[in-house]
Amino acid sequence: MFDLFMSGGPLGMSIITALLIALLIATWKGSPKVKEIGASAPITALLWVLFESYNAFDTFQQLPTVSSGVVYAGLKSIASILIYGLAVYLLSLIIRFFQNPKK
Repeated sequence: MFDLFMSGGPLGMSIITALLIALLIATWKGSPKVKEIGASAPITALLWVLFESYNAFDTFQQLPTVSSGVVYAGLKSIASILIYGLAVYLLSLIIRFFQNPKK
């Protein structure tokens, strides 16, 4: 699990983990902000992917040849952070479905 966390990039995965913790705290307190916190996770993941892809393309441009293994490792990294962000969003939807609305 730690390897999967590190493959997505420690900073990006930490930000999404902080959103997950905020989501759980908001759920525990019965806050109506569950949906907004959950929706920010895939957006954060997408922004992180775009930022890291820009850096990767900049590096690829400077190298004469790039190994396919390096490209596939980058795609695996992108997939792991997107899956994590979408999983947090899915959790927020499930919580929101079962959450009792405050009157």
